[in-house]
Amino acid sequence: MPEEINEAKDPPVLSLVIPMFNEEDGLDILFDRLCPVLDGIGEPYEIVCVDDGSRDGTLTALAKIQDRIPQLVIAELSRNFGKESALSAGLDIARGQAVIPFDADLQDPPELIPDLVAKWRDGFDVVLARRTDRRAEGALKRFTAWAFYRTHNVLAEHPIPNNVGDFRLMDRCVVDVLTRLPERRRFMKGLFAWVGFKTAIVDFERAPRAAGDTKWNYWKLWNFALEGITSFSSLPLRFWSYIGAAVAAISFLYAAFIVLFTLFAGIDVPGYASLLVIVLFLGGLQLLSLGLLGEYVGRIYAEVKGRPLYVLRRVHRSGNAENRSSDA
Repeated sequence: MPEEINEAKDPPVLSLVIPMFNEEDGLDILFDRLCPVLDGIGEPYEIVCVDDGSRDGTLTALAKIQDRIPQLVIAELSRNFGKESALSAGLDIARGQAVIPFDADLQDPPELIPDLVAKWRDGFDVVLARRTDRRAEGALKRFTAWAFYRTHNVLAEHPIPNNVGDFRLMDRCVVDVLTRLPERRRFMKGLFAWVGFKTAIVDFERAPRAAGDTKWNYWKLWNFALEGITSFSSLPLRFWSYIGAAVAAISFLYAAFIVLFTLFAGIDVPGYASLLVIVLFLGGLQLLSLGLLGEYVGRIYAEVKGRPLYVLRRVHRSGNAENRSSDA
């Protein structure tokens, strides 16, 4: 992390980190609900909005809002790096004693933040916001989310809590550990779970999106799920080793059967269909195993290149704009 990112002298108590990509339509609604909640807590705070290469008027709208909300910090990335990178950038910039990742779509209610803060004051390092009711989402989305959490937690060495997203409160000691992690291909939910610390849970009901359209489609969600599983588990590689051993054993038994059948019953020419099925089956297994191996090799390749996780074009704080290019 660049040292110049965190340079303010008087850090606030709370920092909200909000990654944004084309969120112009919902900004007024967001701050109208968010700021009264934060003001009611009675502690100094900042709102770090990370513009992840938006192509609409998000950045311009944020600049106008900053004129009336001096606690707003605007981090401008040089292009769209993706939510995980934008969230990492926000964690690097946030200066609060407690940091809360938050989504701009208001599906996670700002009114829950005082409950998270209360648990933090009780001595917990991490306070999770767990969704108890997801009826605002479609049936397919609920099913795929359920399947992902179950699959991930069966395969991963460090399970992630069910129905818990990025919305949570983390103490400064937790954030400091997260910002020191060197990996580039980041699955933040897994990293949040991996660091551990003393954890509490606050339940809430998930609301519909306040404005705009979701930036996620099922193809992106599928790739995101693969990223999460391959980031925290090598079990799929081991599984294919077991599959290979089982297929080899079956092939040996079948070969022994053919030899014995030929010795006692003579040569039987028919068998083209069964041979074709076996060849196609084994070819499919090989392609699947190569694809899975490629996922892990791709992760190694990305890490070895050592490119920065994001490039920070400019940070706008109230009263000034720090015009610099930084990367992390």
